[in-house]
This record gives sequence, structure tokens and C-alpha cells, in this order.
Amino acid sequence: MGERGAVYLRSVSEDLGCRRGDFSRKHYGSVELLISSDADGAIQRAGRFRVENGSSDENTDYTPGTWHRTDVHLENPEYHTRWYFKYFLGKVHQNYIGTDAEKNPFFLSVVLSDQNNQRIPQYHSILWRKTGTQKICLPYSPTKTLSVKSILSAMSLDKFEKSPREIFHPEIQKDLLVLEEQEGSVNFKFGVLYAKDGQLTDDEMFSNETGSESFQRFLHLLGDTVTLKGWTGYRGGLDTKNDTTGTCSIYTIFQGHEIMFHVSTMLPYSRENKQQVERKRHIGNDIVTIVFQEGDESSPAFKPSMIRSHFTHIFALVRYNKQNDSYRLKIFSEESVPLFGPPLPSPPVFTNHQEFRDFVLVKLINGEKATLETPTFSQKRQRTLDMLIRSLYQDMMPDLHRVNNMLNRRSFSDVLPESPKSTRKKEEARQAEFVRLGQALKLKTTVKGDTTAHLATTSFCKKEPWESQSFCSNFPHEVVCADSWGQSLLVSTDAGILLIDDGQPSVQVFDKTLQIKQMHVLEALDLLIARTDKGKDSRLLVFRLSAVQKDIETKQIIRSKYDCRENKLERTKGCHLYAINTHHGSELRIVVAIRNKLLLVTKKYNPHHSLTSSSVLSSPESPVEEFQYIREICLSDPPVVMTLVDGPTGESDNMICVAYRHQFDLVNESTGESYRLHHVETNKVNFVAAIDVYEDGEAGLLLCYNYVCQYRKVYPFSGGSLLIQPSAYDFHFSWNQVPYAVVCAFPYILAFTTDSIEIRLVVNGNLVHTAVVPELQLVASRSDIYFKATAAVSGSSDSSSKEMSSKSSPQTPTAYEKPECPLSSLEGEIPCRNLYKIPLSNLVGRSIERPLKSPLAPKVIATTTSSGIASLPVTHSLSLSRMEIKEIASRTRKELLGLLDEPIPRTESAQKHKKVPRRQSDPKQGAVRSTSSDRIISSSFESYSETRHLSTSSDPDTLAHREGSSPSSYPFQLISLYDEDIIDLK
Repeated sequence: MGERGAVYLRSVSEDLGCRRGDFSRKHYGSVELLISSDADGAIQRAGRFRVENGSSDENTDYTPGTWHRTDVHLENPEYHTRWYFKYFLGKVHQNYIGTDAEKNPFFLSVVLSDQNNQRIPQYHSILWRKTGTQKICLPYSPTKTLSVKSILSAMSLDKFEKSPREIFHPEIQKDLLVLEEQEGSVNFKFGVLYAKDGQLTDDEMFSNETGSESFQRFLHLLGDTVTLKGWTGYRGGLDTKNDTTGTCSIYTIFQGHEIMFHVSTMLPYSRENKQQVERKRHIGNDIVTIVFQEGDESSPAFKPSMIRSHFTHIFALVRYNKQNDSYRLKIFSEESVPLFGPPLPSPPVFTNHQEFRDFVLVKLINGEKATLETPTFSQKRQRTLDMLIRSLYQDMMPDLHRVNNMLNRRSFSDVLPESPKSTRKKEEARQAEFVRLGQALKLKTTVKGDTTAHLATTSFCKKEPWESQSFCSNFPHEVVCADSWGQSLLVSTDAGILLIDDGQPSVQVFDKTLQIKQMHVLEALDLLIARTDKGKDSRLLVFRLSAVQKDIETKQIIRSKYDCRENKLERTKGCHLYAINTHHGSELRIVVAIRNKLLLVTKKYNPHHSLTSSSVLSSPESPVEEFQYIREICLSDPPVVMTLVDGPTGESDNMICVAYRHQFDLVNESTGESYRLHHVETNKVNFVAAIDVYEDGEAGLLLCYNYVCQYRKVYPFSGGSLLIQPSAYDFHFSWNQVPYAVVCAFPYILAFTTDSIEIRLVVNGNLVHTAVVPELQLVASRSDIYFKATAAVSGSSDSSSKEMSSKSSPQTPTAYEKPECPLSSLEGEIPCRNLYKIPLSNLVGRSIERPLKSPLAPKVIATTTSSGIASLPVTHSLSLSRMEIKEIASRTRKELLGLLDEPIPRTESAQKHKKVPRRQSDPKQGAVRSTSSDRIISSSFESYSETRHLSTSSDPDTLAHREGSSPSSYPFQLISLYDEDIIDLK
């Protein structure tokens, strides 16, 4: 087979999740044993560190230039992870106390709230245990009851030593806020150590009294010089009264986080003390330290083993090149620190200083958060959390025994009986006091600077890779399934099969007698595969795309179910599921599930067949004869999820991953032997997906079920047996909501629920964003991601700010506190259904060529922005080969994002050229609208802002960037720290 044919064939793909599965943890460095020695060559210290250098050879020639990337994000941002502060504090909610089967106390907090003013009532639940906190979202249903027991069961807590009881004291909010603060500080202190050329010991580096001119410019880039005496902001352990830790320091605010830098040359210097203990006392106790080293690349490089510190886990080595005015970055992380992003570009050279600053600060913040998960810190945090929970339990239990027994029993009630009027008035008074104390505590926490109060409003002004574009407005049909075809979308609806393209009328391809439940458009093979009908009548059909396209172009009669008899594959009657291989060499493989039987069908690749006119004329209209039955495999149960996994040789080691009952199994395609891959230890299992990913060419599987996403390495067969064993490469993470679909697009993995898209990083499962999308339905994901969002045509968001907290059991709001329903369900209003897409090129970080044209008439797409200026034509994408995807994964760091926006200038730090800057929040924010529930906080915070000189600026570049965005690009509102504050971009 020719090389060209092989590349074309590998572009066959099932969906974006499988096809975009190639990733590599090598981008995040490799572990090395680093040894430092003295001038005589004697070994002083040694340590194992993961070294991130962005390239294999630090001295490799490079041509630095401006670069853009997609994955520079704060991981696990506080405005998405600090749930109790965001959703609970200052609102009516319920708190419970109990002990598990091992007699360990736990606390449970439940609130029924509007999801970020999107009129989506749902439960946010937090389980506090000594091992940490667990957070989940549960949907609200006015007809389905929900008890505390069912909430705990969803958190895998089914057995209790003492049943949970509700806590009525308002003061419990303060104690629970303390528990949440154990997750880590929202503000950071980083060390900055200046090292002259040739200095190889920490004593030499800490003894530098002053820094060079380039070092001063670097400090000026990091932040602003502030006078410590009288400083009222975050001080990072420095003395702000008596100047015992120096007179000035470097300070900045980055995306809502206050950062104080411990600069070695600004800390007190002692001529008598060669070890400079005062300087080491601060920098040596910082988790993260920046080392600015003078000299060129040929000079001896810094090693972490040169620093005597058991506390510092991450070193960022910075070198400045005067010749091209660029910075080079290198990261050293102690071996136990989990992987954290963003990965360094290759080469790790930055000529844009603003991009360098943003990259460094994001990297360091993420690094400190990751370090808190190491055994050194996690064990201390667990001990502290256990002590706090046990102490709180002992304080609460005596009071709970004195509370009316009837009130305690309501924690497991589905419906609270109607209370007498006097009792209801007392309960309302208690709730009013509960809210008042919570709001006062929220204000106090904000005033202290212990929360990123303006973080969310600043982080959304830049264009994020997951931002969607309008594809089809007011789509009236129900979508069953879909797949991309060139620039168009082939959609199975209740009205038949339609071909949709942006800005053009839809074209009917098949009438509604043909009900397609699952489909694949394989452009390179000129094939359309579809599973039709249901039950015993279901079949697998195969069509030539060229024949379908010919019918569209000639506008012949629309095909019906009865015109497809010649397109049925034999032996597929009664199939309920099928899967195709996504990374194959010489043939297309299809596995069809018919109850508990698997039917393996293949189509040999024909190198002479392509989409040329001659091949179309010479080929029969139906490709059924090109498929051949191979074998049948029997399972114990019908599979719910099925994925094909390619073996290393592709001969007798191809596998099928199937999910049924409570397990994931691997089945050998050649022998039919089954091997247990993973057993799910829960009472109820909701299987979501099994996504095949190939890390550096080796197969692995992301097993998604319930709230869990589990990665398992799949080892090749050895002597006919599959090696399935725990591996250090295995990992798992949890979603906040149970998804119904998961899509992998390296470096991201996206979970789709009925009202949100949860976006995490594949490499570590860390959360980067949650987008609220009302009534969300994923439509297709093989190329660009298409989804449908349903929203009311009209309606004020202010009306949705009404508090929605249950006064009785978690699932039953009282009559005067019912959650508001979407306007679309009231007064008979017609909902507006729109189709949106998230371009693949934005997610993977490079522009992707589409060699095959849309089956509809070609056109130039130019969207008009709100300012009336036409934006650049939309770049569409096509399925990529396995090798091309690996190239994306390895070259993402030096490829352009494909967006031509100018970088947003730094405006987070205080105003420049002032000795004591005005302490401010991140100013890249639009107009924020606060509604009723937080007005007391908003008004108090505004007056306090004047006292502390908190300010926001109107950055012209930021405003221009925002005004230049098309309203149709935002099908949902961007959320801020508080769910009452929104930036409405509609």
C-alpha cells in the first residue's frame, strides 16, 4: 500500500474523543537525579527532580518568536472550587452531621440554588471528611424526591454508625468555611533568588547585596515595588510595622490572586552572617522559588541540589538574553509533585515579555497547588482536617441531643409535613438570622483578602479555546445523532436526515421513514455508516457518500427507508450498538453488538479507490459487497459501551473494550477471550464512555462512569495473554456532575451534562473551566464539537436571582420558596433552539486544513461582529490521522493558536512608576450586575473598596477585544465568582 493511501485511511475516526486521544506526559519533563558538588568536586547534595526544559537539548539553536498556545490556564481555579463560599455562604442551606461505619465523623452541606442565574435549579453538595472534601451537583426535579441518604449514596457513603442529623446553629457556617480554607490559600508568596554568573552555592547566591540591571527589569515585570511599613494588603509573612524584613518588596495581583515576592536582594543583608539566615528564613520556606541566573547558556547551570531546603519543591530558573531581549525558562519540580501545567514551549524562549510574565505566574500558582497534593503536605492537611472535624463534632453533638427530636427526623424525610403557623414563623426568623450571619461572614472574608473576589470577571475577557460559535440559529427539530461532513453537519432528526451548513438552508437527504440512531461519515473512504430503526428491526446500513452527494446535487427524489434495501449489511438485524476502529492500518473494522453477541466485520482498503470522478463512475452504488464477515464473539451480557483498541502490531492483538453489569472487560478480537479490566465498586453504575488514548503510541483507556474518569494503561499481549495490572501511569479524577458524554481533545477532556460543560486537563484531571449551558445536548464531536442549546426567547436575568433554598428536606422547597422555571415552560412560549460549534483548531492549538470540501456549495464565511466589522473566515477542520494528532500533541507548544488577536497588556498589577501602588483587583472585567441576594455585600464591599483603594481600569485593548466579539459567539452567559454576578454577552 502506498504511503499516501495509508495516511488517508488513518483519517477514519469514530469521534473527537477517540481520535484526539494521543497525548504524552513527556511534555511535562522527565525525572533526573541532580547532584551538586563543591569546588573540589566532592558531592554535597543530591535529589530527584522532574526537569521541564521544553526541548531535549538546552543548547539547541533556536529562533525565538511570538507564540500562542491554548493551555495556559489556572488549574482548579478558586471561583470554581471554593463551593461553600460561592454557593452556600450567606444563603439558606442545610448542614448535617454524622459518623460513617468506621466511626469517623463527617459533615454534609446541601443547597438548592440557581446555577449562575441560568434558571437551572440544582443541588450543590459538599461532603467533609478527614480525607478531604467531595463535591457533586445533583439535578433538581419537582416530581422526584431526594433525601440526604440518596445524596450520601451518590457520594459512595451508604453505611453509617450514626445517621446524619441537621445542624440549625448559624455559627456552623464559620466552622465550615474554616474547613474549606484547608484546601489552600488563595494568595501566594514566591521566593526570588538572584545568582551571579558562576555562583554554585546557596551561600554565594544569598550574599548578593544588589542585582544587575536585567534583574531589576525582571522584578519590574513581575510586579510593583511597595513600601512594607503600613502596607495593608497581603504581606506574605513580611513585617509591615517595624521594617525587620526590609523596607520594600515586590507585589502584584494576578487574576484575583495577591502575590508577594520574597526577593533576596530586598531582604535584610548581614555582613557578619555568611549564611544570610534572615534571607533563607523566608525564601527557604517558600514552596516555589524563582532563580534568576546571570550568564549565557555555556555557563554552569543552576541545580536545585545547590539549595539547602526541605520545604521548597519547585524552582523556576530564568535566564535573560540581551541579544534578542528574550527570557528562557526551565522548571525543576521535586519528584513527588504531581504533573501541572502549562507545559513549556519548545524551545522555552519568550520574546513577548507580557506572555512570559503570564506564563510564569500561571505555572508557579499551579505548581504550588500541585505541591499541596504531595505526601509531605497532604498528610499534614489530612491530620489538621481530621482534628478540626472531630473537634467540631464533639462541640456539636451535645447541642443536637437537646434539639427537638421531630426536627432531627426531617433530615431523611422526603416531604416535611405542614407546620403550624407559629412554628413556621420561628423557622423563618431562624433562617433570616442564618442568612444575616452568613452574609456578614462573606463580607468579612472578602475584606480580609482571603478570597479572589474579582477573579472570575477578569479571567473571561481573553478569548478562551472553548468559546463557541453560532452554527445554525432557531433549529426547530429534535436531534437524534449527527456527524460532520466537510464543513457541513449531517443530522438525524425527527423530520428525517438533514444536511446543514452555516448560513445556508438545510437540505433533506433522507425522509423521516429512515430513523438513524447512530452514524459515521467517513469521507476518506467515501462511506456513510448508519444504524437505523430500533429493536428487532434495527440494521446497519452502508452508503457511498459520492452517491448521496450526487442525489443532493441533482436534486433527485429524497430517499426513504424503502430505497435502502440494497444498503443493508448481512447478519446485523437486531443490532443495538456498533463501533469502528479509529487508528487502523490497512482495513476498517466494525464490531456490531446484537444483544450479547459481537459481530466482527471488516472492509479491506482499496488503494485505487478515492473520491475521483472515475472511481465514482466505476464503483457500484452500494458498497455492501466490499464488507466481509470475520467471526462472532459471545459475551455474558449485552454491552452498554463498546470501543475498539488497536494492538501494537495490529495482527492478533486488537482488542474490544466492553462495559456491562459492573465491569469493563477487554476482549481479544482474534480469540474471543475476555479479561477483566476494571470492576466498579458501587451499587448503581451509569456507564458513560471508554475512550481509547495512545500515550506515546501505547494504548490506554479512559473509563468513564458515574462521577469517575479512570485511566488504565493497556499492555500488549504476551504469549497469548493480556497483561492487565496496576501501573504507576494509571490515574483517576472525578467530575462535579454525572456526564452523559465525554469528549477528549488534547490537552482537554470535556464532560457534557444537561446544563453544563465541565472542562479539565487530560494529564492530571484538574478543572480549568465550567460553562453553564441551559438544556445542553451534544450533537457531534468527530471534528469540530457541535452542540444544541435551548433557551427562552425573552426573559430578564434579574428575575432569576431569587433565592432558591429548601426550607425542609433537600429536595422539596416550600411553597413560598419554589425555584423559578424557565420561561419556555411558562405561558406557552416557544423555545429557541440553536446549534453551536467549538472549533477543533481552537482546542488543539493550530489551524487544521480540511482537504475535502463541503457537499454543499462552497462559500466564504465571514461573521459580522457587534461593531459591524467582519471577522476572519472560519477555519474548518477534518479528521486527522494518528500521526498528525501525535504531531499536534508534541508540537502544540510552538504552534500558533490560529487567533490573530493582539495579546492583552498586563493590567492586573497596580499602576506603574509609583512607590506605593493602588491595590486593585484584576481590571479586565466587564460591567457586573449584582442582584438581590448579595446587595448587602456589594454595597458594603464598594464602600470598603474606597477605603482600601481597590480600583478597576478600563483597558482600551480589553474593551476593543470584547466589543469585537460577535454576540452569536456566546450561547451562554459567562459566570463570575458569585452566582448572582454575571457578564451578559448576549
